[in-house]
Amino acid sequence: MEKQEQKHVVVLGAGFGGLTFCQHFNNPNVRVTLVDRTNHHLFQPLLYQVATAGLSAPDIAQPIRAILSKHKNIIVLMDTVEGIDLAKRTVQLSKNSLTYDYLVIALGSGNTYFGHPEWEQFAPGLKTLEDAAHIRTQVLLAFERAENTNDVEERTRLMTMVVVGGGPTGVELAGAFAELARTVLRRDFRRIDPAQAHIILVEGSPYVLSNFPPDLAESATRQLRHLGVQVRTSMRVQDIRRGEVELNNGEVIRAENIFWTAGVAAVPITKKLGVDVDKAGRIKVNPDLSLPGHPEVFAIGDLATVFKKNGSPVPGVSPAAMQMGRHAARIIDDELKHGPAKTRPPFSYWDKGNMATIGRSKGIAQIGKLKLSGWPAWMAWLLVHLVFLVGFRNRLSVLIQWTYSYFTYKRGARIVARGMEEPPANPNLKAAAPRTDSEALVCGSLPVQPVPGDVHPAPSPAVSVGRGLPHTIRSP
Repeated sequence: MEKQEQKHVVVLGAGFGGLTFCQHFNNPNVRVTLVDRTNHHLFQPLLYQVATAGLSAPDIAQPIRAILSKHKNIIVLMDTVEGIDLAKRTVQLSKNSLTYDYLVIALGSGNTYFGHPEWEQFAPGLKTLEDAAHIRTQVLLAFERAENTNDVEERTRLMTMVVVGGGPTGVELAGAFAELARTVLRRDFRRIDPAQAHIILVEGSPYVLSNFPPDLAESATRQLRHLGVQVRTSMRVQDIRRGEVELNNGEVIRAENIFWTAGVAAVPITKKLGVDVDKAGRIKVNPDLSLPGHPEVFAIGDLATVFKKNGSPVPGVSPAAMQMGRHAARIIDDELKHGPAKTRPPFSYWDKGNMATIGRSKGIAQIGKLKLSGWPAWMAWLLVHLVFLVGFRNRLSVLIQWTYSYFTYKRGARIVARGMEEPPANPNLKAAAPRTDSEALVCGSLPVQPVPGDVHPAPSPAVSVGRGLPHTIRSP
């Protein structure tokens, strides 16, 4: 009897959605290839703590191969996705090409500057370990330069930070910057008082954290202001230049550091698939998360537009991505074992709540009808993030760091890494270069293993269109 050819499932992106799919797809008779531009899974909800010197990069990153080491049927490729041919069922990588029986697209999202891509060079976002290392270096260097100057105006400019966007990431960054300046750095300098730093949060809507009920959003604003953050709501950015932010009321803020957390969009490759996408480039998927006309292809995470039973969109957060990963894994596993189903179950999102941290003992949370603010919300946030963090060592390390920082008001990750003065290259603009993080952020990648049968050498170098970015817990 002729042996049946082994089926092949390709997963693009090792963020929360892609990684969860691989962890829950328990079919040892099926080959699975996971492709990611880096060799590590990044716990993005804590990325802002690396950017603000609260944690080190290895605390929130784990090698993908280590996470999936017990899944012997999964091959991990560190490569960049160049294109997808839905008709031919092939994925073009920078080094290889893959054919698939099922494809799971979990490439995540990136920053969007609302038609002003030129702003990115002056106001970097926070999506990768390189971004976090660059932000931390720039902020620490600004205080060092302020210590070295006698010019009062220049000192004020150097000690001014603007965060554009009052969503979870923006609020967390602004609150953490305020605490860094007022409770940590103020004891480290002699010629300047870091407590006099200006941290300005600019938000276009009437409230920060507008996805929360108004009473919790107002509580968040009060807590931010208590930390010393200047909250500018109902203000839109007119222009961003080097060292300057111009608002729609004509005000120009001079700042050494400007950071962008105002918007996200799906990776550009979604617009090249020939399927319907929304304004942010998210794929309009079927209720079962498959692409219209392509039942063998699934899109999960925050590059997919999915709706709840009440008609509202599923938020682009990590719990949703993880639930989508499990849903797609169940469908594909069932079909490979029992054949295609006449009807597939629709994806149903279980909303476990919403929370955001603002600073030490400060935060807001909504879990069902329960609303928390201040210390209880902050503790709930800490516990949830420790539970979701991948790896026992990471949990223990983060817990020790948080405990140390809480009782001593000190942060250990305040080393300025030379070579991080320039912002990291945008992977959507050119092919990704090998990692050169000066802190040995994660273990080096293992040699790429050949995928038998359907891997073909890439015909020629091509322009990279980016990779999957991990998704955020609504804290992020």
